[in-house]
Amino acid sequence: MIILALCVLHIPDLFDILYAMDNQFLPVSKNDMAQRGIDALDFVFVVGDAYVDHPSFGHAVISRVLENAGFTVGIIAQPDWRDKTDFMRLGRPRLAMLVASGNMDSMVCHYTAAKKLRSEDYYSPGGKAGKRPDRATIVYCNRIREAYGDVPVIIGGVEASLRRFAHYDYWDDKVRRSILLDSRADILVFGMGERQIVEIANRLAAGEKIKSITGIDGTAFVQSEKLGDAAEIPDFESVRADKRQYALATRLQYETEGRIAQRHMDKWLVVNKSAEPLSQSALDKVYALPYMRTYHPDYEAEGGVPAITEVKFSIASSRGCFGACNFCSINFHQGRIVTSRSHSSILAEAKKMVWDKDFKGYIHDVGGPTANFRSGPCGKKTACTNRQCLFPAPCKNLKIDHKDYLALLRKLRSLDRVKKVFVRSGIRFDYMMCDPDDTFFRELVEHHTSGQLKVAPEHISDGVLKRMGKPSKEVYNKFSGRFYDINAKLGKKQFLVPYLMSSHPGSTLNDAVALALYLRDNRISPEQVQDFYPTPGTISTCMYYTELDPRTMERVYVPKSYEEKQMQRALLQYRKPQNYHLVKKALIKAGRPDLIGSLIGGNAHGNDTRRESGFPKNKGTASPRGRRPEGKR
Repeated sequence: MIILALCVLHIPDLFDILYAMDNQFLPVSKNDMAQRGIDALDFVFVVGDAYVDHPSFGHAVISRVLENAGFTVGIIAQPDWRDKTDFMRLGRPRLAMLVASGNMDSMVCHYTAAKKLRSEDYYSPGGKAGKRPDRATIVYCNRIREAYGDVPVIIGGVEASLRRFAHYDYWDDKVRRSILLDSRADILVFGMGERQIVEIANRLAAGEKIKSITGIDGTAFVQSEKLGDAAEIPDFESVRADKRQYALATRLQYETEGRIAQRHMDKWLVVNKSAEPLSQSALDKVYALPYMRTYHPDYEAEGGVPAITEVKFSIASSRGCFGACNFCSINFHQGRIVTSRSHSSILAEAKKMVWDKDFKGYIHDVGGPTANFRSGPCGKKTACTNRQCLFPAPCKNLKIDHKDYLALLRKLRSLDRVKKVFVRSGIRFDYMMCDPDDTFFRELVEHHTSGQLKVAPEHISDGVLKRMGKPSKEVYNKFSGRFYDINAKLGKKQFLVPYLMSSHPGSTLNDAVALALYLRDNRISPEQVQDFYPTPGTISTCMYYTELDPRTMERVYVPKSYEEKQMQRALLQYRKPQNYHLVKKALIKAGRPDLIGSLIGGNAHGNDTRRESGFPKNKGTASPRGRRPEGKR
């Protein structure tokens, strides 16, 4: 009778029912545990995001990996942190409590680059802000200690990874201790974490004490004595007191391949070397786990969780990025070695996706930190510590090849029920321009661009681009010209959406004026730009704090005053009438009053008549629309 009933349903409904019969959300209540016959969970995962059981959410991946390894896991999402009660709703775990702030650092999630409170949180039900505390990892761990005393506590995720050493904190404007000490956790897992968490779980299950688990790659711990095989970097007191010592410590963190020790008063922080990336087969298995691929139904009444919208019909094809932009946290979290999923794994995910009742025929994205990186950079198992793969020029050993990615996209767009496959995650245009075969470029424009292609030149001043670790504007100009040439040959009107950044270390007011003139001359009218945001752990944040480039110890100009930041930002959007007075002030201060008439003459009353769309002059770029995904920066 059940089979007969199912047969009268539409295929998407049948798929949903069969999928639900095989899979279920992880326990979020004692009632869920009882239904599964679980008296005590092996692990309880406390997370600052809403519970979304999708492989784009770290808590879902780690929990499913543990479940696949034979452990039981429950989720406490966005608990009330004001007392310990909510942290006890699933009972004391048999092995450990796991803690993560969510997919973003909690401070970035709460505050803009101007340190203003955000009005929305896309990782919370209904997009409502205020569901997690500032410095969520620390607060959650303190409540757990109040609730369970000496229960093992393991922290991970972006917030823990980027704050694993003593670090400059933009919001406090001071150097803080490693988050491992402030949280009083037992182990910090940095990087993607699947390999580390399974080994920790197995050793705990075998009866090993948490304090003795110290040798796992991709983890950090605290002890009273320095280990003899660890490379010592300047201690907490030194980096807090001396900016040159802070810059030196930052350089050593990026360049040291092995174990690192950093003294914090009478304790030693020990950070093991990074874990090896998962192999392709292991990565395939992670993405094949039984995710529900949506948010928990408890959130339905609040309108769901907005963050699922961007990823529900997107496919993560790779991890890691050898682009290594100085302002980007991916280098310090996922690393520079790129690993990718197999075609069969990605196609299997797509074939499930197309039967979702909300699927309209469009796969929104197939990519990763950088979409057109599928392997490499050069076949080495580790990245060079004393050089970058693409900056200041592409390494002679770099393998430039888009054939595998192009073959994957062709397979995906040939699937039944798929109308279009778009590439919306970052494209590294300088890597593309090194490829002598432009087949991928042509097919990207013809088949995989949804009217606009997002790229990140970030700036046009060589001095600023040097501090960013980005290619020169000439590379971007050649890419832009080629993009519009291909569009013209195909009879398409599609546009580049250039991401631009104001007030990055190295950017003077004159650099901002030069960028404004470039935008004017190429008729680019950016609707949104991003102020540089000093997030923990990056090279650029070190420059912001110390006014030194940690790799060379050269002095770096840093725009820090609120007024100058506002002027640099306004110059990038000089057409906006509300920016008129700021732009005028900036031009006078930069010694360029001659530009007042030509650059902003029509803006005082909002009557600028320059066009903001269509093919721009000199094959530049057209009016960008949309918002930079902050998780990438």
